[in-house]
Amino acid sequence: MEVETSSSSTASLVDKAVVPGDIVLDLKSMSDQTIRLGAGLRQNSDVLSVVKAGKLKFKKPNKYWVESSQKRYAPSVEDTVLGIVVDARADNFLVDIKGPTLAFLPVLAFEGGTRRNIPKFEIGTLIYVRVVKANSCMNPELSCTDASGKAAEFGPLKEGYMFDTSTGLARMLLSSPTCPILEALGRKLSYEIAVGLNGRVWVNASSPSTVILVSNAIMRSEFLSDVQQKILVEKLMQRVQG
Repeated sequence: MEVETSSSSTASLVDKAVVPGDIVLDLKSMSDQTIRLGAGLRQNSDVLSVVKAGKLKFKKPNKYWVESSQKRYAPSVEDTVLGIVVDARADNFLVDIKGPTLAFLPVLAFEGGTRRNIPKFEIGTLIYVRVVKANSCMNPELSCTDASGKAAEFGPLKEGYMFDTSTGLARMLLSSPTCPILEALGRKLSYEIAVGLNGRVWVNASSPSTVILVSNAIMRSEFLSDVQQKILVEKLMQRVQG
């Protein structure tokens, strides 16, 4: 969702705890800048208000959302998520993205997609996709391309292991610079990972023991400090090597 606002920022609230009912912005005299609203925020008449507890977050150039650690995912445009195909129809795949409703993935929402080369996904296929439409009145719509229409990293994820996390941990894993747990694991091990903002993580490696170690480290890292995350990886590596 896009909203017109002014250059006056909410910098003082960013990374601070907010609760439902808190007013983030007063729009009455603001009209010279466009911002994008993510999960946890809603426009009520002339104000932007908080609808779920968490921390107010900001991503350049213009996106605000409320980050909270929860199991249920609230779809937001441009989120990258891990979905599970639950049904296939003539025009859409139905995909579970851990949201309130199933999402639609149009059969043509692939790079070079035409009626002659519609992909075939079995029920249960895990796919990495991008949310392109999301509002409370309709099912979310997904795409297997980036904004330029290229496949990029999107598409089915084969083999490997998928597990659920909170949405807060998922955002931590996708933070920049690289979060400590992934940085520490990357120095010791070779593996592939895909993280969905909907609280799903996929890990793949040449050996099952590496997949298990990486998955366990990630699942145990959510409430650890940066130093504790690095110590955790060292301890797990010692157990494997010992």
